[in-house]
Amino acid sequence: MEKDQNIKAEKNNINKENPEDKKLKNNEEVKEEKTLTPEEKITELEDKLTRTFAEMENQRRRYEKEKDEAFEYGGFSFARETLNLTDNLERAKESLKNDESLKNSEILKKTLEHMEIIHKDILSIFKKNNIEPITSMNKKLDPNYHQAMMEIEDDEKEPGTIIQEIQKGFTMKDRLLRPALVAVSKKNEKIETNKQEDKKDKENKEKK
Repeated sequence: MEKDQNIKAEKNNINKENPEDKKLKNNEEVKEEKTLTPEEKITELEDKLTRTFAEMENQRRRYEKEKDEAFEYGGFSFARETLNLTDNLERAKESLKNDESLKNSEILKKTLEHMEIIHKDILSIFKKNNIEPITSMNKKLDPNYHQAMMEIEDDEKEPGTIIQEIQKGFTMKDRLLRPALVAVSKKNEKIETNKQEDKKDKENKEKK
C-alpha cells in the first residue's frame, strides 16, 4: 500500500512540474528566436538612435517656435488692454463736441486740438510696435476682421458693405488684436419687394 501511495505521489509531482518545465522550455525557445546577430543589433541601435535624434530635433523646433512667438507676441494682452486708451479718448472728444455749453468756444477748439495730438501720438506708438488699425469703411464685411453689430437700410451700397464703424479694430503683425465693430448695409425691404412685384408684372405682360 505504501509503495502504491509513493508511486502516486511521484506521478503527481511529475505532473505538477511539467507545466513549469514547459514554460522554461518555451522561454528558452523564445530566447533562441530573439537572439540577434551582431549586424541586426547594430541596425536596431541605429534605428533607435535615428528616432531619438528625430525626437530631439522636433523638440528643438517646438522650443524655437515658442521662443519666437513669446518674443513677438509677448505683449499681445498688454496691447489689447492699451486700446482702451484710444476708445476713451474718442468718447471724451465726442462728449465735448456734444456739450452745448462749450459749442463754438475757443476752449473747446484748443482742447480738441490737444486731444487730437495725443491720439496721433498713441497711434504712432502703436505703429512702431506693429499695431495697425483695420480699414473698414466702404469695405465688404470680412468675418476675419469685422464683427457686424447691426444692419442699416441703404439702397446705394451693396448688401454687406460697411457703412458705419462703431469701434475701430486693430491687428498686431499678422494677428487680429481686436475686430472692428461695424454696421453693414442691407436693401430696403419695401423697395426690394416693389421691385420684385414690378418685375413679375412686366414678365406677365410680356407673356400675354
